[in-house]
Amino acid sequence: MSNPLAIAAVTATLRNLLTAGVTADPDLADTVVTMQPLDRARVNGNTANQVNIFLYHVLPSGAWRNMDMPGRVKPGEIAQPPLGLNLYYLITAFGRDNDTQRPFSHQLMGRAMACLNDHPLLSSDEIKTALANNDLWLQLERVRFTLQPFSVEEIAKLWTGFQTQYRLSVAYEAAVVLIESSRAVVAALPVLQRGQGDSGIQSQTNLLSPFPTLEQIVLPPNQTTAQLGDTLTLTGYKLSGNQISVQFSHPLLTTPLTVSASTATDTEITVLLRSDVQAGAPAPNDPAIWPAGAYMVSVVISNKGQIDQTSNAMPLALSPAITTKLPMKAKRAKNGVVTCSLTCSPEVRPEQRVALMVGSQEIQSSPVANQTSQLSFVITGVDPGTYFIRLRVDGVDSQLVDRTTAIPEFDASQKVTIP
Repeated sequence: MSNPLAIAAVTATLRNLLTAGVTADPDLADTVVTMQPLDRARVNGNTANQVNIFLYHVLPSGAWRNMDMPGRVKPGEIAQPPLGLNLYYLITAFGRDNDTQRPFSHQLMGRAMACLNDHPLLSSDEIKTALANNDLWLQLERVRFTLQPFSVEEIAKLWTGFQTQYRLSVAYEAAVVLIESSRAVVAALPVLQRGQGDSGIQSQTNLLSPFPTLEQIVLPPNQTTAQLGDTLTLTGYKLSGNQISVQFSHPLLTTPLTVSASTATDTEITVLLRSDVQAGAPAPNDPAIWPAGAYMVSVVISNKGQIDQTSNAMPLALSPAITTKLPMKAKRAKNGVVTCSLTCSPEVRPEQRVALMVGSQEIQSSPVANQTSQLSFVITGVDPGTYFIRLRVDGVDSQLVDRTTAIPEFDASQKVTIP
């Protein structure tokens, strides 16, 4: 890539570049480009036009630290990284006769800066001919010159360190110079074959959880909430086992309701919305067991000799249903009070919030002291007429929309007439 002559090659190429650029001006044809320290640049009474190049600082290149040399080191091989360097040059102009008749130093500086502005990259041919035996011209990354905008304070500190009088100067950065390490690359023997057909081994991490996981609860067709007696389909993965049961948790239940799965595979479970029968227990789908409202559903998998595994929980809304024959007619007492009495399933508990939605108006239920299916609503502020009704228990409404038709429509039977 480049040998230790790389730094000298950059300096020599810069000298040739400035010599050609500055002397192209007939007024500056006598200019000499030197490469001296600043305290020795203008000696022996020299009063001719002169441009001096001084390499005053060298820093490691942050971009090339610990990077392998391109084209030399292959993946998996070990090699000493190349030495990447940024070079900092100070270009100083000395005018003819010390500018006594004309500001030649200013003219020199203008020509030098214009030359580097038009020619910021060193070409391979320029580097190759500038210094014998250098191989910097083979470097993959080209050397670029960039003007360094120093402040007055920075210039003062710089020249104080030189311990000489200040002269008109500008600073440039040359980056990057790569010096190749002389240490040999450590390269193991190549792999004989990488997988079938030498195409490499393909692998993909398994993003699935190692535990039973529910992804979706599928309701019967044309339903947005579940009802007692429905068959639910639970989909996910790792759901198979010796014994599969589904747990339904509700805030008003001290223990979850447990239902055995009807069918079960590794990715799908079906379950009938009921409670398992035990000795002396109510009927499987007894509405007294299931409060309406929001449930959390999880799957419990039991395998012989192993600890039971429980899946994640997913929400399920169990909607109430009006069991009174509909359409129905509310009653108006002699005192003008309109009362609507109906029965529902599941039964309502005292802790639940119950309302009857008459059209767009919410009518609160009369308080219930015990768990019951008998509800009564005193309707006020509703004009006589026929209205669609919905029973709302803990935020879950009874089903009003008929989705079995091509275009969903309201169920015409779900109405009450207010006299």
